[in-house]
Amino acid sequence: MNTLLVPVDFSSVSREVVSDAARLARLAKARVVLLHVVQLPVIATDYGMLFENMGEFTVVAARDADRRLARLKAKLRAGGLRADTVRVIGFPALCILEQARKLAASYIVIGSHGHTAFYDLLIGSTASGVLKRASCPVVVVPARKKTSRKSRR
Repeated sequence: MNTLLVPVDFSSVSREVVSDAARLARLAKARVVLLHVVQLPVIATDYGMLFENMGEFTVVAARDADRRLARLKAKLRAGGLRADTVRVIGFPALCILEQARKLAASYIVIGSHGHTAFYDLLIGSTASGVLKRASCPVVVVPARKKTSRKSRR
């Protein structure tokens, strides 16, 4: 059975990623596995989040992610697709690659926020990290530019 691993971060591009993954899943008669990685906050200074607050943050973020994933899964299933969810805690690119391996994913369908190369150099790009290390094909869904009313006329 083909499996599409579809990492979502619940940003604006996630809707496009899920929509494109659903179209691909229909064509490939594949199962969709929605993945969300709860990323631990980075402590950069002494004024950063206290360690005891990180556990609380993670629990709240995980609950929210579970609710959002359940809604996305329900929409996919209502559209006649086989869909499952996975939520993990860690570093996004590494967790995506690990889940792709565990699930023997046929494809990874991931979104790109369209940041500049300079941003990716400083901050890092999850999509870029996955592309460089994935052992299966990766479909990158770009963030689509919003068109203004004037340009639609």
